[in-house]
Amino acid sequence: MLKQTPKAVIVALDFSNKQETLAFLDKFPEGKLFVKVGMELFYSEGPAIIKEIKSRGHHIFLDLKLHDIPHTVEKAMSVLANLEVDMVNVHAAGTIDMMVAALKGLTCQAANQSKKRPIIIAVTQLTSTDEVRMQKDLLISSTLEETVKIYAQNAKTAGLDGVVCSPHEAQMIHENCGKDFLTVTPGIRFLDNEKDDQVRITTPEKAKLLGSDFIVVGRPITMAKDPVLAYERCQQEFLKG
Repeated sequence: MLKQTPKAVIVALDFSNKQETLAFLDKFPEGKLFVKVGMELFYSEGPAIIKEIKSRGHHIFLDLKLHDIPHTVEKAMSVLANLEVDMVNVHAAGTIDMMVAALKGLTCQAANQSKKRPIIIAVTQLTSTDEVRMQKDLLISSTLEETVKIYAQNAKTAGLDGVVCSPHEAQMIHENCGKDFLTVTPGIRFLDNEKDDQVRITTPEKAKLLGSDFIVVGRPITMAKDPVLAYERCQQEFLKG
């Protein structure tokens, strides 16, 4: 199981099936990656894809963003703990009680197996959400910054290890929740990339300066002409500067 050591590049495996996923991973025969498996791939292939990726020695962030009543989330987390992934997440909007329940389900099941539990983090606001959409569509009257800060504080109160946030919010979260409270930041693009559907984005180098602990990078690596070169560039910019 992954130690909670900050600073890592997480590659988002945003593929629709096993074949595409393994074809991508085959490009890294010597390298052990930290990868993100999201809803599309997990719902398409199920737990078997997790076992396949783990058999290759990669670390896994299982990105399912659980959000339901506390009892349901607790039971779901106890099931996900059996997959022995390295990181899981919930939506902070599910309330402190739900996050406490998620942690309980994850911790109890890991203890039953005598294994270290995965890192558990909470999504504050998606990086595709800006303040106008948040206030208009979600009816949240606070500013985006204030909402993210409160959601992060709630996650810390619940005992979680950190949050998913924009790189631009990482420093604020560390200031309010402590330097050991992890910030996992998607919305990463190289300067020469398109923004795609992200609105709160930055580069790997800037994310490092802003205080991101983990960056999640998808299309700039997976859709690159040379994914290995793009990954190495990302590593260089984020980890070495």
